[in-house]
Amino acid sequence: MATTPLSLPQPPPKAPEFGRDALIVCESLVRIYQSGSIEVQALQGLDLLVESGEMVAVVGASGSGKSTLLSILAGIDAPTAGRARVDRWDLLSMSRADRVRYRRHTVGFVRQQTAANLVPYLTARQMIDLPMTAARTPARVRRARAAELLDALGVADLADRRPAQLSGGQQMRVAIAVALANEPRVLLADEPTGELDTATSAEVFGTLREVNRRLGVTVVVVTHDPAVSGQVERTVAIRDGRTSSEVLRRTATDADGDTRVIAEEYAVMDRAGRVQVPRDYREALALTRRVRLALEADHVAIRPDAGEHT
Repeated sequence: MATTPLSLPQPPPKAPEFGRDALIVCESLVRIYQSGSIEVQALQGLDLLVESGEMVAVVGASGSGKSTLLSILAGIDAPTAGRARVDRWDLLSMSRADRVRYRRHTVGFVRQQTAANLVPYLTARQMIDLPMTAARTPARVRRARAAELLDALGVADLADRRPAQLSGGQQMRVAIAVALANEPRVLLADEPTGELDTATSAEVFGTLREVNRRLGVTVVVVTHDPAVSGQVERTVAIRDGRTSSEVLRRTATDADGDTRVIAEEYAVMDRAGRVQVPRDYREALALTRRVRLALEADHVAIRPDAGEHT
């Protein structure tokens, strides 16, 4: 007599991995610094996704954790916990040799201080050649790549000048060229306009946008200046070691054919379901330690706890 095989319950489908297709993935990222007996939490469960080809500004006040995030993405610092991936590299498990390869080929880094980016006794051409020499790139390829970058960044006529013979904007352009020498997928810039005037800052951001569009390099810029975020299509704000909000910009065309830029701000919900409510919202409604949540048909309402002060 034939028996019918039992039909076992199937496990629920696995949720797709967070950021599976993104170039940069930070999930519940934590960085704790120990100073004597004091622990400082620079990052407190930060989530961030950056797609390949994006240009993103990360903004935040001093002490918000943005510089720590950049140091981790650059391979200079290592996270304490969480998950961080750039391209194929797991930033929590890299060996020392992996870290050298990662910093040499996957990411380029531009610092705020030009003295940290440029070698005073080398010409612009020689400085671009230097990281390629370290990577053992053939001389013929190095010459062609240096000429290509000098031309792309508008400093071809300055190839034989040393840093002291360049203006602040020209120095930053050469620094960007040096960071791009080994064709990294990601360009990281730490306050690249912090030492420049307004006009030169706009010029440098124009250069970064051109690098992003023309060379296809993903660009992440860290700054404390909210006005700089107007130069990019996406701005991520960090507050207290977590991503708190994002501003997305898009160009719209009206019925008359006129174009305008529309900026929309969103609060960011992290992987634990936490949302940071802006301070002016909290103060306006006296939202303090406890709030009441109500699930409405198409939104969640947040109200002050009326009985908290009674």
